[in-house]
This record gives sequence, C-alpha cells and structure tokens, in this order.
Amino acid sequence: MSNRTLTIDDRVYDYLLSVSLRESDLLKQLREETTGIEYSEMQIAPEQGQFMSLLVRLIGARRALEVGTYTGYSSICIATALPADGVLVCCDDSEEWTAIAGKYWQWAGLEDRIDFRLGDASASLRQLVDQGGSGSFDFIFIDADKQNYPLYYELSLQLLREGGLLAVDNTLWSGNVADPENMEPATRAIRRFNEQLMADERVDISLVPIGDGLTLVRKG
Repeated sequence: MSNRTLTIDDRVYDYLLSVSLRESDLLKQLREETTGIEYSEMQIAPEQGQFMSLLVRLIGARRALEVGTYTGYSSICIATALPADGVLVCCDDSEEWTAIAGKYWQWAGLEDRIDFRLGDASASLRQLVDQGGSGSFDFIFIDADKQNYPLYYELSLQLLREGGLLAVDNTLWSGNVADPENMEPATRAIRRFNEQLMADERVDISLVPIGDGLTLVRKG
C-alpha cells in the first residue's frame, strides 16, 4: 500500500515493461530506428504509447488529432486504436522526420486513416477551425515546441468536443519544472503552462507520471 506515487527505479521499470508492454514488432523497429537520428529523445516511451492507445479505445474515439508527429510512434499508437473508418490528423513541420513516419504508416496499413498536414502546426489548427472542425475531435495529443503549448492548447480545446480528451506531453520535463533555479526557456514555458492548466476551470485535469509526464485534460 502507498499514499503517494511510487518512485520508479530501473528494477521496477523493467518489471513494469515485462508484465504490461505489448509492443508490436513494427513499433519496436520504429523505436530502434529513431534512436539513431537527431533528437531521438523526443520519441515517447513505449508504455506511454500503449497507454494512449488504451485511452483512445476507452473513449471510443473516431476522430483524433496530433500536434507534433516526429517519426510517427505516437501516431501509430493512436491510429491503430481508432475504428477502421476513423481519422487521425497529424500536424508537423518537419518533412525529414515525418518521411520516416510515412514509411511506417504504409507498412502498418494506416495511410487511409491518417490525414497528414505538413507545415506550421498553429496554422494547421486554425485551418481546421476555419473548415468547421470546432467540437469535432474526440482525442487530441500535443507534443510539439513547448513555447507554443498555450496556443496549441487553446486551438485544440476549440477543436475538441465536449467530454473529449486532450493529452499534453512532457509536462514534468525530466523533473526540471520542479527546480526553481532552472530558468531555461522551455522549462519556464512548461512551468507556466502547467500553472495555467491548474487554474483553467473549463476542464478536468490529471498529470500522470508516465514517460516525461502526460497531462490528461477532459473538456467539460
């Protein structure tokens, strides 16, 4: 029994993976390929991908949105959890990194389920709003440049349906947000964003200590 969240050391983490992670060979291959490229630390943890897949299934999502795709691990986790006629809109500004994602989408047979939009994410989100997408998404995942989290959040909240679920990545930022002496720009940005979420009475929130911190936001 414990009255606080368990601290995960390597021994406990390895056990956690051994009894709960069901990673496909394709996802494992993608994760291993990504470790060899620039900014590989941006890839989400496999147990987080599995957790998000479960969330998408639990809420019965049919339309999902991802802000920040990188090499595609999270997008595959989300898209495979959607029904056959579901759609995942992916927004990213890197043609190089998302070329890897596209290759794996094809291998996974997900091309018909993914609507990829290359370019500035805020512009893509505004375009979705302008196209009448407000309130049409069931699940949204934000994992992009941290300074723009407040902007992505507000636009995503507009696109999310009532009762829909939004997941925001990196909200623990390797623990740096809890260090008052760390004034690095991205750390300050996430710290401010976390404080804004805490004060936002439009939503229900829970910061889950999985991966680098995943804040779940339910639109009321």
